[in-house]
Amino acid sequence: MQNFTFYNPTKLIFGKDQLSQLQTEIPQYGKKVLVVYGGGSIKRNGLYDKVKEQLHEIGAEMFELSGVEPNPRISTVRKGVEICKTEGIDFLLAVGGGSVIDCTKAIAAGAKYDGDAWDLVIKKAFAAKALPFGTVLTLAATGSEMNAGSVITNWETNEKYGWGSPVTFPKFSILDPVNTFTVPRDQTVYGIVDMMSHVLEHYFHLEENTDFQDRMCESLLITIMEAAPKLLEDLESYEHRAAILYSGTMALNGILNMGYRGDWATHNIEHAVSAVYDIPHGGGLAILFPNWMKHNLNVKPERFKQLAIRVFNVDPAGKTDEETALEGIEKLREFWNSIGAPSRLADYDIDDSKIELMADKATVNGEFGNFAKLNHEDVVSIYRASL
Repeated sequence: MQNFTFYNPTKLIFGKDQLSQLQTEIPQYGKKVLVVYGGGSIKRNGLYDKVKEQLHEIGAEMFELSGVEPNPRISTVRKGVEICKTEGIDFLLAVGGGSVIDCTKAIAAGAKYDGDAWDLVIKKAFAAKALPFGTVLTLAATGSEMNAGSVITNWETNEKYGWGSPVTFPKFSILDPVNTFTVPRDQTVYGIVDMMSHVLEHYFHLEENTDFQDRMCESLLITIMEAAPKLLEDLESYEHRAAILYSGTMALNGILNMGYRGDWATHNIEHAVSAVYDIPHGGGLAILFPNWMKHNLNVKPERFKQLAIRVFNVDPAGKTDEETALEGIEKLREFWNSIGAPSRLADYDIDDSKIELMADKATVNGEFGNFAKLNHEDVVSIYRASL
């Protein structure tokens, strides 16, 4: 296990009817509030009006930025930055899922930066300051509500990158499972795949003496896999929405990976796909992750074997480590298929015509991955296996 310092300043406010906490939290930061949201679902389900009412109660001046894309774009970030600088915004409130929160993080940092916000995303500049912001989460998936990371797409150049800074943690996040009741089935599935992928990215590392961290990862995967089918049978189950909502937060708030660094190559590979084809992130991960696992099985077969036995109940009797591991990988694929996740790039009408382009984008900064270093040829191989 490596030396580590754990830091997470986000206040997590979880449970039913917690929206009124906005009246306590926001006044600490000012009166001018920019509300950032997506395609309008919060208006249809009534959450927008509730947020507006809470802001009215504290005498806040409300500004709006709507239309944040599922893969949030730098063009939208720039609009938000302009509003913040022109109107003198004090605080941002992201009302939505991970995409809205990621966009808000970039706006918050961009508003305190003199250049183009894209500089921060491509790490040409470091985000040293940011406007304070909070979140009202409406989708269980990314964990962005309790971490400092953000993923932004430049559609003009077909680039999509993750970035972050210690100043881009939310000040608070309100998680009411009721606000996720209206999430459609397909988006619910994508969120489940995304959070499981976050756990798996943590799990594949090369450090020793991480027994407790391993068990946390394994138990979280089991919890998600037990709750997911039940939730998909009843999308308005408070119990199962709460279990999935909390799981998504725990999967990527830093608690699981104290003392080691996970792999994160599959996310990079998927970002290149959705930068070119604009597919759902969770859908891309469902397609790619099992193929990444097969491609790197020989790096540390016992790691895959442990996952297969502990999470997928594979019986190792009479089998090699590789055979046990492969059975576990197939069981992961079977589970994701069983909840309706895609399994091939062809499910999104993606053929081999842009594989080289995507691999170029994935490897723009050279080899990547912490469990196994991938080069251009490796990425092409994984894409081809995913067709």
